[in-house]
Amino acid sequence: MQPDDVPRAERLSSEAFYQADVESFPPAWPAPERRPASRAANWIARTSRFLETDPGGCFAAVDDGELVGFATSMVRESLWCLATYAVLPGRQGQGTGKRLLDAALGYGANCERSMLSASSDPKAVRRYRLAGFDLHPMMFLSGKVDRSAIPAVTGLREGTANDVELLDSIDRELRGAGHGPDHEALAAMGDLVVDVAGQGYAYAGPRGPALVAAVDVETAERLLWECLARGGDEPVVAHVTAANQWALDIGLAARLALFSDGYLGLRGMAPPAAYLHNGALL
Repeated sequence: MQPDDVPRAERLSSEAFYQADVESFPPAWPAPERRPASRAANWIARTSRFLETDPGGCFAAVDDGELVGFATSMVRESLWCLATYAVLPGRQGQGTGKRLLDAALGYGANCERSMLSASSDPKAVRRYRLAGFDLHPMMFLSGKVDRSAIPAVTGLREGTANDVELLDSIDRELRGAGHGPDHEALAAMGDLVVDVAGQGYAYAGPRGPALVAAVDVETAERLLWECLARGGDEPVVAHVTAANQWALDIGLAARLALFSDGYLGLRGMAPPAAYLHNGALL
């Protein structure tokens, strides 16, 4: 992938994911929407950063000058993560997706662990399973939060750039590798909140937590409550697996509704228990 491909990749991914949502979202869910311009700029900035940190893990499929698919991936220490992967609707089922994913997987061939966050698109899910990923169904909670249910949270402080070494040490306990340069992108998604005892952290965004990471469930619970307290009135607590029952309890206590959507794909590791991953930065 080249820098000039990134804006085109943003539009392609928006359309591809929108079409997948239209095909798979249950009727009771809110109508799918294409990515708004306000989020498109962040997507472009994040993907452009991958071209700087992991140029060897980002691939574009071009046919007669038209971008028809792409995959972006990263290696952090001994962990490979798939950030984004999409093929233009109408060009799927022709082998382009397999070639893109194989190329991205090759970038992480020497890694001990792998992670990806998948939509419910059956074509993509099939491809991930064939690539050897264990698929763990995910849930999310959304709706109007009951602010009277949010408890007073103590033992947390505002984080700074000086905390990165601590954050990465927590990441290594949970996923085997630190986020490293991705903390800059995460900081753009929400306020960094850190446990004063150094047992966890979260990025609290306006639409819900961008990431929650803790070495124990009690710390993760306090961090998630803090994210709900800081966020808007209709948050989304996403990327919850069966290993995160504590997050379900908090979301339901806050009167959010529970839905199922997508899969956490893992190789060489189990789902982290006190961890809500970021969809693109895992």
